Amino acid sequence: MRLWTVHPRYLDAKGLVALWREALLAKAVLEGKTKGYRNHPQLVRFRAHQQPVAAVCEYLRCVLAEATRRGYSFDATKIPAQPEPVAAIAETSGQLDYEWQHLRAKLALRDPERLASYRAIERPDPHPLFTLVPGGVRNWEVVARPGART
Repeated sequence: MRLWTVHPRYLDAKGLVALWREALLAKAVLEGKTKGYRNHPQLVRFRAHQQPVAAVCEYLRCVLAEATRRGYSFDATKIPAQPEPVAAIAETSGQLDYEWQHLRAKLALRDPERLASYRAIERPDPHPLFTLVPGGVRNWEVVARPGART
């Protein structure tokens, strides 16, 4: 499960579809509707939120908006139609930078043209739910070893 800090507009088609599915799984976990993935490290920042389910629904709204912008037909009924206001989640610049490098490695294999279009971007925009704060990679992140398959 990868709940990207990176804005969904940077993901390729495969990554965007996977993000939608994985965020829906995260929503089910936070609602107590599934037994799998309950202890997944990617859920830490949502669990710490005062409104975990509302936060993941807000996260999903941005993913849905990007899918709609691209002409994909994700099922909007999977999230509440009326959003409730939620506070932003503080996320470190180091986490965003780590994920950007991780995504770039994936795009090098799956969508080199998309990657080439990002050549001048040093730091991408974060998902709108996140507010960047100084700091390194989060301790919950499973950092890939060089040469490891991710």
